[in-house]
Amino acid sequence: MDGHSHPSRRLPALVGDWFGPHTSAAADWPPHTLLPAKGATTVSVVLPARDEQETVGGIVAAIRRDLVEDVPLVDEIIVVDSRSTDATAVRATEAGARVVSQDDVLPGLPSLSGKGEALWKGLAASTGDIVVYADSDLRNFGSHFISGLLGPLLTQPHVHFVKGAYERPLTGPDGVAQRGAGGRVTELVARPMLNLYWPELAGFVQPLGGEYAARREVLEAVPFVTEYGVEFGLLVDLLQHIGLDAMAQVDLGCREHSHQSTAALGRMAGQIMLTAWSRLERQGRIVASEPPATGLLQFDADGNTTLSDVGVAERPPLASVLGARATARPPAMSSPPPVPAEPSVTSPMVLPLAPPMPALPAVPSATEEVA
Repeated sequence: MDGHSHPSRRLPALVGDWFGPHTSAAADWPPHTLLPAKGATTVSVVLPARDEQETVGGIVAAIRRDLVEDVPLVDEIIVVDSRSTDATAVRATEAGARVVSQDDVLPGLPSLSGKGEALWKGLAASTGDIVVYADSDLRNFGSHFISGLLGPLLTQPHVHFVKGAYERPLTGPDGVAQRGAGGRVTELVARPMLNLYWPELAGFVQPLGGEYAARREVLEAVPFVTEYGVEFGLLVDLLQHIGLDAMAQVDLGCREHSHQSTAALGRMAGQIMLTAWSRLERQGRIVASEPPATGLLQFDADGNTTLSDVGVAERPPLASVLGARATARPPAMSSPPPVPAEPSVTSPMVLPLAPPMPALPAVPSATEEVA
């Protein structure tokens, strides 16, 4: 993606005015130029990882080299080990990350599974004023993935959430990358759903991308879907919580990562559709006498069938679990204090209603930016 090659006049009027001023490129935010704006702001990078021993070490090493040692923009790197069966934790530790086991964070709560669970637990384990998420399976990771996302947050007080945008090629069995062929669930499910029901979000190039950053108080105020609907749910909930003007995106170039099978993508699509359904119901836009079914029947080339449960659970806003936060937390939470047993989820089949999202205090307007 070229962050400057999508003129606003080609977009629907609803997002046209937003796209240009809120879309930039990683090259616009050289790391050394962000240090004065960083000041005393602390930054955590959280990497959810499950069986990513081939890539996680290189990602951690690049962040530590470029953004901790060379230009000190990042204060901590946390890898959330999501029940890996390989050497993910060892590789991440050797590269300089603090590794936490997903099940060891907030041990007073019932244990759940899924990417969103790892992200939520990573938020609880981290300490930074700004939290940056990135996937651990990236094959062409560069530290600009992190510094680019930090740019708008460090220099523009009205921005609370930044999403990564990029080209997503699909590499075939022959090793040849097909430009624009990646992100199949985005194009077939997420983008149509957003355009139909939340058209304000239609300007986000990669709504399901795993690279994004936000201010801590924003992330702690919204629920996290525990499975692959987490990115979709965050976008919709943040639109309601902070508004479109507080959201931005940064072109990170090209993103290459491992690809899932078509069957796995079908299960992912089901989880995203259930997440969208839950938001439509929660916002009072649909009324259903009963929740949708969560079974997905799939067929392979030989006619064999597989029945999967694509139901999703949901963690409530972290602030409602932790209660009133201290102004400053200790630099490490290897043994987090026990917390009251919150109704984090009653069933993996049905999304419970989350507590109301509190309004943020007023923020400066778009014109009151830090140079």
